[in-house]
Amino acid sequence: MSREEAILQMNLLDHSFFAFRDEDAGGSFAVVYRRNDGGYGIIESES
Repeated sequence: MSREEAILQMNLLDHSFFAFRDEDAGGSFAVVYRRNDGGYGIIESES
């Protein structure tokens, strides 16, 4: 799943974070989250 798709899913589910396999980073595990300023952040695992 791309990061953009993960953000879309997070917003559709009305969650503050969403864990997924990041195809933009070779399939590694990542978490996108909603920041207090309205933006988004990402936490990536090391391969």
